[in-house]
Amino acid sequence: MQPNPLDGLHDIIAPSQVSWWPLAPAWWVIITLLFIATCAAAFWFYKNHKFKKPKRYAIDLSKTEQNPLKLHIILKRLVIEYYDKRLAAQSTTNWCNTLNALTGLSFSEQEILSLYNTEQANEALSDKFRQGIKQFKLKESVHV
Repeated sequence: MQPNPLDGLHDIIAPSQVSWWPLAPAWWVIITLLFIATCAAAFWFYKNHKFKKPKRYAIDLSKTEQNPLKLHIILKRLVIEYYDKRLAAQSTTNWCNTLNALTGLSFSEQEILSLYNTEQANEALSDKFRQGIKQFKLKESVHV
């Protein structure tokens, strides 16, 4: 008699649990893209924070300063920092046009010239300069 072929079979052995490591290549691509995006966002935020630092400092200075002439000098320093020295050294008419373009406020030649009058301290002009420092546009094209 012939032996039964089923007698040679063994019991079924369940496979071991599939390990999560090593990761599939698609997961490595996703992790790499997330890492690159995180680094790019951190770099962008750092550069943006560093770029706006002079304006934040000027706003802090303007909160404690009462003299309109010193506030005017702070505005000139902002123009020099973000644009060009030549814009800050313009004639009074052109300087007023530049201030109007960069702050969104309306400065007149009389107000700028009154800064050099030592007899009066104009609180309204100080407030206007403070507002101009707060509203100062950082990336505006200037054609004056």
